[in-house]
Amino acid sequence: MQQKRNQQAEIRLGSHGEDYGSWMSNPVFYIIGGITALAVVLAVLSFSVFHTTALGVLFSVVVAALVALLVWITWIRRQYAFGGGGIMEQVHRVVLSHLDYDGQGSLLEVGCGSGALSIRAALTWPEAKVTGMDYWGAVYNYSKALCEKNAASEGVASRCVFRHGDANHLDFPDESFDAVISNYVYHNIMGADMHKLLLESLRVLKKGGVFALNDDMKPKLYGDMDAFAQKLREMGYQDVRLIDTAEEAFGSRRRAAMMMLGSSRLLVGRK
Repeated sequence: MQQKRNQQAEIRLGSHGEDYGSWMSNPVFYIIGGITALAVVLAVLSFSVFHTTALGVLFSVVVAALVALLVWITWIRRQYAFGGGGIMEQVHRVVLSHLDYDGQGSLLEVGCGSGALSIRAALTWPEAKVTGMDYWGAVYNYSKALCEKNAASEGVASRCVFRHGDANHLDFPDESFDAVISNYVYHNIMGADMHKLLLESLRVLKKGGVFALNDDMKPKLYGDMDAFAQKLREMGYQDVRLIDTAEEAFGSRRRAAMMMLGSSRLLVGRK
């Protein structure tokens, strides 16, 4: 394990001008910024035009709260950014360090975003063929073209393929990959059954293949994950474990909670 961590520490992504974005997307800032501007206008109108002090004070309190929120999410964005706080990179190191993979054959990332984790996997295992799949919705400025550009810049384009897809129904036959990884993806899929999503990702894993699936596994969203891990063991999966990545990747559960990922857990094992 320590050797894997040392290997991950030696990999530096984003040193050639690549764009890996941030988990705190631009639309969040636009929406909160717009609401803040509207609250400022309403506060000014309440005091200067309508002469309603109580309403002006109310809107002023709202403005203060929204400004504090903007400061908070700006801090979070900085922590997540490549070249900033480095949290994204640290999480990726943790995920791959727990993947018991020999680097042979093919690896799938479910929800590859800007391609950062897929590319790190390709750099970690030089003989592996890596497939990154994502729906690439409108919330983030990620795309297939961006992933391909980043992979080319990092020198792994020949071993990385990126495809549009849906995590609910992966467009791959059963037992297609030797390893499957995912990172903070499933909780973004509205209305989905998380256990079914996990099983769908495991469906495309070959017998004997390994997996490392990381997410913010809040009980109200994921239910009893310890029971699910036991279910996998009863289905024949081996070395199934749940790892607290809030502690390992963020340094403490409190710090992870400040970044809205306080229930981070990694499901690992072998099919």
